[in-house]
Amino acid sequence: MLEKTYQPSEVEDRIYQAWEEARAFAAGRPERKGADPYCVVIPPPNVTGSLHMGHALNNTLQDVLCRFERMRGKDVLWQPGTDHAGIATQMVVERQLEQSGVKRRDLSREEFIRRVWSWKEQSGGMIINQLKRLGASCDWSRERFTMDEGLSRAVLKVFVTLYKEGLIYRDKRLVNWDPKLLTAISDLEVQQVETKGNLWHFKYPVEGSDSEYIIVATTRPETMLGDTAVAVHPENERWKHLIGSHAILPLVGRRIPIVGDDYADPEKGTGAVKITPAHDFNDFDVGRRHSLPIVNVFDNEARLSLRDNDSFLDGAETGADLDAVLALHGKDRFVARKAIVELMEARGLVDKIEPNVHMVPHGDRSGAVIEPYLTDQWYVDAKTLAKQALAAVRDGRTKFVPKNWEKTYFDWLENIEPWCISRQLWWGHQIPAWYGPDGKVFVAETEEEAVSHALAYYAETEAITPMQGHDMALDPKSREPFLLRDEDVLDTWFSSALWPFSTLGWPDETPELKRFYPTSALVTGFDIIFFWVARMMMMGLHFRKEVPFRDVYIHALVRDEKGAKMSKSKGNVIDPLDLITKYGADALRFTLTAMAAQGRDIKLATSRVEGYRNFATKLWNAARFAEFNGAVRVEGFDPKKAKETINRWILGEMEKATAEVTSAIEAYKFNEAAGAAYRFVWNIYCDWYLELSKPVLTGPDGTAKDETRATVTFVMDEILKLLHPFMPFITEELWRVTGEQGPKRETMLVLAPWPTHKGLADDKAEAEIGWIVDLVSAVRSVRSEMNVPAGAQIPLALVAGKDTRERAGRWNEALKRLARLSEISFVDAPPAGSVQLLVRGEIAALPLAGVIDLTAERARLEKELGKIADDISRIDKKLGNADFMARAPEEVVEEQRERREEAKSRRAKVREALERLKGAA
Repeated sequence: MLEKTYQPSEVEDRIYQAWEEARAFAAGRPERKGADPYCVVIPPPNVTGSLHMGHALNNTLQDVLCRFERMRGKDVLWQPGTDHAGIATQMVVERQLEQSGVKRRDLSREEFIRRVWSWKEQSGGMIINQLKRLGASCDWSRERFTMDEGLSRAVLKVFVTLYKEGLIYRDKRLVNWDPKLLTAISDLEVQQVETKGNLWHFKYPVEGSDSEYIIVATTRPETMLGDTAVAVHPENERWKHLIGSHAILPLVGRRIPIVGDDYADPEKGTGAVKITPAHDFNDFDVGRRHSLPIVNVFDNEARLSLRDNDSFLDGAETGADLDAVLALHGKDRFVARKAIVELMEARGLVDKIEPNVHMVPHGDRSGAVIEPYLTDQWYVDAKTLAKQALAAVRDGRTKFVPKNWEKTYFDWLENIEPWCISRQLWWGHQIPAWYGPDGKVFVAETEEEAVSHALAYYAETEAITPMQGHDMALDPKSREPFLLRDEDVLDTWFSSALWPFSTLGWPDETPELKRFYPTSALVTGFDIIFFWVARMMMMGLHFRKEVPFRDVYIHALVRDEKGAKMSKSKGNVIDPLDLITKYGADALRFTLTAMAAQGRDIKLATSRVEGYRNFATKLWNAARFAEFNGAVRVEGFDPKKAKETINRWILGEMEKATAEVTSAIEAYKFNEAAGAAYRFVWNIYCDWYLELSKPVLTGPDGTAKDETRATVTFVMDEILKLLHPFMPFITEELWRVTGEQGPKRETMLVLAPWPTHKGLADDKAEAEIGWIVDLVSAVRSVRSEMNVPAGAQIPLALVAGKDTRERAGRWNEALKRLARLSEISFVDAPPAGSVQLLVRGEIAALPLAGVIDLTAERARLEKELGKIADDISRIDKKLGNADFMARAPEEVVEEQRERREEAKSRRAKVREALERLKGAA
């Protein structure tokens, strides 16, 4: 017996526990031994994470795919797990320690890591429980963690193998350096923040001239101390005559060349660019092209490091200016900036200062301004690995959906730089490299192997204790070389790149690896195509010789209802858990799926979630209606044997809806799948079929009533199957309760077979019931458009043939009830003063003279048409204004486009109404 209302909070937890107890999500179920495999690996959320709306969208779409394929009989593995999230996790634990007055460096590395593991065991699983609240049907028995023993073994093997192949190496290059966290970070961990600053124009004296200067513009005066050149475009009329000569670096006295390089934009700034290879990524490239020296003037906390800095002092001219600069040693970069500007002003070397708004990189965790910093780091030769990854997408082994994201993938990989994989942290996979007393590097999977390699190496070089230049070359007890392990850990993305095969047991050749790799599909956001997708492609192809996934579905962003990106600073963040608590998981899931159009961001309004909560209520009430009218499942019901027109019609519509939902999910058109299911359930089944079936269900007993009851429940069962991937909780609950009557259910809904109906379409039934639907809909539309009073009953005159007259006779009462008609008559020509409708090739006339003022109605519609035209014109002017398009935020432009489309749609309806009124003249 169904409760009066559906209460998600009372059902969802119980249903999820039932799924887990039944091991419904488990891959490798005995009955699916011979089934086709289907595998999706979850983008592992950070172990520190909490469910946000991006997670909700991403995991809902994955769950739709997995539940769909599971119901289609495939052996589904949705592989779950979490990421150790190096920086994020280390910061969480460091903050906890600081509350007790303890700093990380107060502990040994081993003790700190022990504290992190302890935190992980106590608090690290929160997001997993939140994913369960969303309804995620992962095989939780296979949950992995990027720092667990198996995945750590995979990381070591990959690092060592790539090192031996020459694809991992150490190099001194610029990195994104966080001077607060004291580590290199990835581009994804850098946020560009619009900042009001200045553009300082400095005069650099030209060597050999007392009066000529080359003027450079900079937003970072403090870096000028590391300048090693000035660049101008080879065709710059103002400065090209100076190419090949030298400038004298102010305050320092260093002689620096003036070089010609296309990087210098003649239209930007002064057209001359100061080149600081140690503190700017573009300058670093210019420096390599021109073999410039690299002068690093900062320490790792972004303070000036000048004394005992040979690269800085080399070529510097001693004197008062240099002494003034050296006095800034140890000063913070921003303090130094102010001081250097004052020194330049005092010497008359500031040409001008302009206000300047520009983007400044900040660490997303620390909030510190990021410094391009020259350090020794470990790198992967990504350019070599990218070749196979590019080819695999070009030849179609992996496909992107939508396809346009392939261009982004190609652009990144064709211009790929070496991948910096080392981080100056304690939490993470420690780099398996050991250094001998002479700096020799030994890379191995274990310390024992490293020692063995070192023994062999030092024996060959005849380095007998004590080694020359070292006090302690050999351990006095073991006689083994003294090795010091690299303290750095690997970039989190390194272990994540192995996710599709390491989670399946690699480097062991496990049964899971053979069965489920390559995986079937990856669902992820566009922002990590390069950081994660491309790197998984590289590693999968290199170590498994196959692509890691066949399809990559890229979903868009979830924005607020106005189209703005959600952020805490804007105060527009919508918490998915709050929505689940208020409206239920199914309502949120269906909202996200219904709005997940390919290539279009989701504008999420709470009202939409509330609307789909109402859809769940509609479904529940439809099931209660069936129960109230004695509709119980009938064993052996054969839909092909249905005789009643209304039943044959709904069965044909069900077949059509099933095909639409199936093909849409297969094509990753989630919004179209949800839309097809919604229309069938709400519009066709509830609004038309149940409504038209009421006279039979409430009428006398007999074969028609029995068949209709059986059809009502049969179609409801198929509806529950169609909706289950989108709304798993309410459908499973209805499946359970409705299964208490009639034949026993063979399985839970989650494991029930997906509908595959053929041969149910009936042209005669569709011609009859479809005509009723079209006619009533057209009449309702006219009533609404022409402001016919809601309570007014109006006549209908049909200019129709024999078949339609007979049809109207059979459904006379239903038509009058549903369209609020006073009578239905048959005429040879439309009566005067009637509005004419064309319904399936025949005229239906509504004599409205006397019901509404036709002249006034025509005037109202023409006035509205004029207003709509003005609105469209005003929007077109905005969208055609180059200044507006340049200044307006993306969401504002998109809102204007949507308004224009809405206005055009409204214009079409008004024009149609006016056209109908012509016949009433």
